[in-house]
Amino acid sequence: MALEHAILVSLLEKPGSGYELARRFERSIGYFWTATHQQIYRVLKRMEADGRLDVREVPQRSRPDKKEYSVSALGQACLSEWLHEPIQPESVRHDLAVKIRGAAFDDPAALIQEVERHRRLHGDRLAHYLAGERRDFGASDASAAPDAGRELQHAVLRGGIAYERMMLAWLDDVLATLHRLAPGL
Repeated sequence: MALEHAILVSLLEKPGSGYELARRFERSIGYFWTATHQQIYRVLKRMEADGRLDVREVPQRSRPDKKEYSVSALGQACLSEWLHEPIQPESVRHDLAVKIRGAAFDDPAALIQEVERHRRLHGDRLAHYLAGERRDFGASDASAAPDAGRELQHAVLRGGIAYERMMLAWLDDVLATLHRLAPGL
């Protein structure tokens, strides 16, 4: 997936400035597709130049005007084309998994702190996802008409929650194995 596609999706969900888009990447999209502020601004400029984005100047008090980006008809067509293309299954590059296998040729106990650190990071991310789910999807109105965007955002969030729970279970298993192999700890 190209950064352009993630930007198109985000701007279709809600038009915004480069700064606002970068903040969205930090808060939600960034868990699935990361980009620096510089990358986002560079791609926005390119997408504006090639006609995939519309831009309007928004006056601000006591600050320079800001650019608000939205998806143009060409941008929508590009996203639609991409959505209909098949994608390759994701390859899994996982440095920690390679280190765990490599620990068989060194001291397995040396990895315990690193695996514990990863467990804390995944635990924090799961807590963040669950808090976001409670905040954004807690109370559902069964009588409301379905909102495809909202339902699909929730489906992606549920995938993130399931992934973090799976990672925590795996890291717990790895820690138990490392402790079994290093009984003095």
